[in-house]
Amino acid sequence: MSGTSEGTGPTGVAVPGRARPKITERHQVGRSAAELRDYRAAFNAAHLAMAVVDQDGLVVTANAALATLFGAEPVDLLERTAADLVDLASDRRTWHAYREVLRGRRSRFRCTRRLKHPDGRALWAEVTVAPVPDSRNVLLSVADISDRRELHARLRHLQMHDAVTRLPNRTLFFERLASALESSAYDQGSTGRVGLCYLDLDGFKAVNDTLGHRVGDRLLAAVARRLTECADGDGYTRSGGHLVARLGGDEFAILVEDSTGTDQVADLARSVLVALQQPFDLDGQRLSVSASIGVVERTVAGTTATGLMQAADTTLYWAKADGKARWTLFDPERNAHRMTRQALSSTLRPAVERGEFALEYQPLVGLADGMTRGVEALVRWNHPQFGTLAPNRFIGIAEEDGSIVQLGRWVLRTACRQARRWQQEHPGVPPLFVSVNVAVRQVWDSDLVADVAEILAETGLAPHLLQLELTESAVMGSAGRPLQALQALSDMGVQIAIDDFGTGYSNLAYLSRLPVSALKLDGSFVRGFQDEAHPNPADETIVEALVQLAHRLGLTVTAECVETSGQASRLRSIGCDTGQGWLYSRAVAPDRIGAMIGVSALPG
Repeated sequence: MSGTSEGTGPTGVAVPGRARPKITERHQVGRSAAELRDYRAAFNAAHLAMAVVDQDGLVVTANAALATLFGAEPVDLLERTAADLVDLASDRRTWHAYREVLRGRRSRFRCTRRLKHPDGRALWAEVTVAPVPDSRNVLLSVADISDRRELHARLRHLQMHDAVTRLPNRTLFFERLASALESSAYDQGSTGRVGLCYLDLDGFKAVNDTLGHRVGDRLLAAVARRLTECADGDGYTRSGGHLVARLGGDEFAILVEDSTGTDQVADLARSVLVALQQPFDLDGQRLSVSASIGVVERTVAGTTATGLMQAADTTLYWAKADGKARWTLFDPERNAHRMTRQALSSTLRPAVERGEFALEYQPLVGLADGMTRGVEALVRWNHPQFGTLAPNRFIGIAEEDGSIVQLGRWVLRTACRQARRWQQEHPGVPPLFVSVNVAVRQVWDSDLVADVAEILAETGLAPHLLQLELTESAVMGSAGRPLQALQALSDMGVQIAIDDFGTGYSNLAYLSRLPVSALKLDGSFVRGFQDEAHPNPADETIVEALVQLAHRLGLTVTAECVETSGQASRLRSIGCDTGQGWLYSRAVAPDRIGAMIGVSALPG
């Protein structure tokens, strides 16, 4: 058809009679201007508080939501320093990350800040800084996450408190105890001491059995209130009030941070006994109870959470053995090995120099093929007076008096040298790794990272062939310097294992944030497999769940105290990686280990 032109429809097919629109430069400019107006309108109308910031960190433009957040008009925020508005310069790490985004060296930065609202209340904000495309500016956004933080705080409170008594639970108690021991050791304002009243109600089981758990729970709640009153009545320290916690069942603890001495904690124990002796009126039900209390008070230096709780538990046992309804102060002289302990303590340091220590090694065997994968180094003291002593007779003393540093360094050097010697003597098989126990005090009182690096260089042992074992309570309470040391060792290539896992206050979520490569399940799990004719399904289910969790976190699992082939078979079937125990070998001299290298321990 003449006199007409063709255009295209929505599908791109030519349509007769429709003129093709001509895209002019003016049309493009108009469209860009319209888009810019739309962007500006959306920016200003957005509920999310935002500002455009230039390379110098000054606000170029801000929307109404941001202005409202600071109780101002958008124009009042122009040329303001963005970092000052949202407190980005208060710590070096945050300030550096923010500057890197401004300079175009980092694509995005996010942090959480506590800001002050114009009405005086505090609010938590999530601050995000990201480059603006095709621009040298950045976009700063501020999201109010106060409700989210409050919900998180409520959930944590529920998680960390006992439902019956509303007191802090075992997890929170150990968290606070670890923090108290760690902070007091370096805080100049601290007394450097800590006290603990560890108590348990006498005859509480009879209350549950005769009157029922409902009455028992009411009694526990009433006891909790009286304990709190006693703790509050004892006064407040620099760190606040004493922590009263329910550790489980009818066991309670009162933690006295920055204690002023034994007299303070003993007076607190006396007041608790007096308070609990007054009858309880539970909805017309009149009950009388008593308690046994173990009292421990000591300097923070050289004290571990495990050591403190062991002392408290021992002292509580003494109080019950002495007739109940009383408090007893921990007395080292009362220990069965009192004289032996004193003699060992006085001779331990010179014994290292005299060469009285020796190492034996217990194999860690692959459950799938029976091959020896590694060994654990176990120190023995060939004491001239008391004969050969196992580690449990002197390691605690070494940790208390600080000689663990010197002894630990010797153990580490000797074990690495022996592992390298086995590697050279058996070049045709995969080399064994050697596992060495480390006490937390070795991290605090020495430069463990430097010691390990020096010994590895000296002996020629590859870092991945060294595994350092720490107890569960030590690792779970790690923060500050210990955690930094563990991370540095892991970065070096050294393997980190948690020993006796499952005996403490297993914070499983914490595992993902620790540089741990292996778990060693405590022997109590394996001992639950002993009755092979009537196995306990619960034990197997627990171990299987722990193994699966560990594997998902990229960790290997070693089962300790494997004594029978039946236990080994069941552990193998649920995926456990290695086993350690008398089934394979006791701790033996180095030459005996040499005979096991490259030889399967499986029958047939």
